Amino acid sequence: MEIIKTENGTEVTLKLVGWLDTQAAPELKEEVDKLKDDEKLVLDMSELEYVASSGLRQFVAAYKKVNGKMVLRNVSDNILGILKTTGLDKRIPIE
Repeated sequence: MEIIKTENGTEVTLKLVGWLDTQAAPELKEEVDKLKDDEKLVLDMSELEYVASSGLRQFVAAYKKVNGKMVLRNVSDNILGILKTTGLDKRIPIE
């Protein structure tokens, strides 16, 4: 997986490209750990093809780390289905 980071003021966007699986989940954790307390996190999923349970755990961990200042953007129908099945669509805002 590739993570493309862009910053706009206090908003940090991480564009996730490829597969967010067991091997890639630590990369996402590493990027989230770099965030400052006042920053909002946007996970752009326009090019995310697959997410495993380890990736879903990283979404939850990221949401907690930024105290809820997080949004999932450009979520595909397939990944939206996974988020709905797990109930994460009710906890993490989706644009």
